[in-house]
Amino acid sequence: MKTIYLDHAATTPVHPRVLERMLPYLKDQYGNPSSVYRLGREAKKAIEDAREKVAQLIGAEPREIVFTSGGTESDNIALQGVARANRARGRHIITSSIEHHAILHTAEALEKEGFEVTYLPVDKYGLVSIADLEAAIREDTILISIMYANNEVGTIQPIREIGRVAREHGIIFHTDAVQAVGYVPIDVNRDNIDLLSLSGHKLYGPKGIGALYIRKGTRMAPLMGGGSQERKWRPGTENVPGIVGLGEAAALTGENMEERAGKLRRLRDMLIEGVLERIDHVRLNGHPQQRLPGNAHFAFEFIEGESLLLNLDLEGIAASSGSACTSGSLEPSHVLLAMGIPHEIAHGSLRLTLGEDNTEEDIKRVLEVLPPIVQKLRDMSPLYRERVE
Repeated sequence: MKTIYLDHAATTPVHPRVLERMLPYLKDQYGNPSSVYRLGREAKKAIEDAREKVAQLIGAEPREIVFTSGGTESDNIALQGVARANRARGRHIITSSIEHHAILHTAEALEKEGFEVTYLPVDKYGLVSIADLEAAIREDTILISIMYANNEVGTIQPIREIGRVAREHGIIFHTDAVQAVGYVPIDVNRDNIDLLSLSGHKLYGPKGIGALYIRKGTRMAPLMGGGSQERKWRPGTENVPGIVGLGEAAALTGENMEERAGKLRRLRDMLIEGVLERIDHVRLNGHPQQRLPGNAHFAFEFIEGESLLLNLDLEGIAASSGSACTSGSLEPSHVLLAMGIPHEIAHGSLRLTLGEDNTEEDIKRVLEVLPPIVQKLRDMSPLYRERVE
């Protein structure tokens, strides 16, 4: 049975071109980039070539790109680095209630160090209000961190307006763009972004590699001590194969972003329309238009998300749920709750995220098997029986 993979927001397969580019640095070109002999110089050049490719993808300068182990580390460096370097100027940070836990948990840790954090609410679509942002700004606000696009429901935030507000008030602006890079056009200068996190395995690169864009002149403190690698922002011997892979993934997505996004939007809309037509008591989560091109997120009443995932898996369809049940928690997604979705409905959520290899036949297959699965699970629900009887 062919697996229909619809969880690209969780991770993407390594593109063959990316793997081909990485292989020499896993075998013959194994030099340490800090070494002065030929093998080391070649590794160093490969890193700088990759740095240029990543910078080009987001409109940055190569020297503003710092390689990390992924989005989580980038988020930690951004928040902790800004907070500790600017604590004499202020101790107030603004973020949103629907951020990735890499942001939320870091913000909570900073609160224990004496910083104050404002968690902005969102509307029913998962959007932050610019008016709420402006009202939250204080004299001692040093950082605004709002994600570019939500990893669950796919809603794209008004990043350019947020950047404008931050710049007008002289506040450092960070965005977690892990889900957005490679899928929507990003220009850090146009959008007044000072710090941006990205991750390789979300854009057909390898796992364990990411980057943090740091606008030149941004006041920050490094998290770790050690060597002088990555201009001391991220000391330690560089992951050369991973960095090379990220660079090639950045170049690849930059080449065909518009074409791929157009295809994903067509398949996404086909999927959304089909689900809403074929299944009742279902809602689309996230903004109907202002969303990532490959994201379709639903909440089905009267069923539980984990059961839905297991039944889809039996049909060869890999997906994920907005519910946190699969991680052992009885609490539904904090994102859905922040959007005002009731607990009992949030538990029945399903995230389907598309990739470049998905086809119309894949969508037709999902639309064929999903309705009977939902009905089977609802038939076992006493709440559903009460509703229809």
